[in-house]
Amino acid sequence: MDKLTSLIPWHYRLLAVILLAVALIGFGWVKGAGHVQGQWDADVDKQEAQQARVRVRQAEVTVKVVTKYVDRIQVIREKGDVIIKEVPAYVTPESDARCTINAGFVRLHDAAAANEVPGPARIADAAPSGIALSTVAGTVAENYQRCHENAAQLTLLQEWVREQAKVSNEGGQ
Repeated sequence: MDKLTSLIPWHYRLLAVILLAVALIGFGWVKGAGHVQGQWDADVDKQEAQQARVRVRQAEVTVKVVTKYVDRIQVIREKGDVIIKEVPAYVTPESDARCTINAGFVRLHDAAAANEVPGPARIADAAPSGIALSTVAGTVAENYQRCHENAAQLTLLQEWVREQAKVSNEGGQ
């Protein structure tokens, strides 16, 4: 063996060792990169599956809340319609005749409905408006019906947001 090593010049032996080292490093690099890429792909697949589960759960939450909303609004409207129909029974024509709604009340009511501060009261506000008490009662009942609808909508929107956040935090599991 000593004869063989003496036949090969030292710089060729050094070159062979360097080439062998480069080949081993390159092989390790390629194998390591393949391993890292495999882990990366597995993590991406895991995240995509988790996102799909989250989207499915969020859709389920949306369907549940929308169904509740539709049911609740239907009940509110049915009750409101019954109340509005009952206005003539509770505010009779005799009550209409005995109660005068003045123009000031109408201005104040309309300003409140528009969320505006009314102008200063005037002498003309004391005059009769020509609006019957039963009309006022019907308008107030409709306003409360809308108010209850808005409250239900807000309550269920808040529930939807909380449930969506819970699903997102749980990761859809």
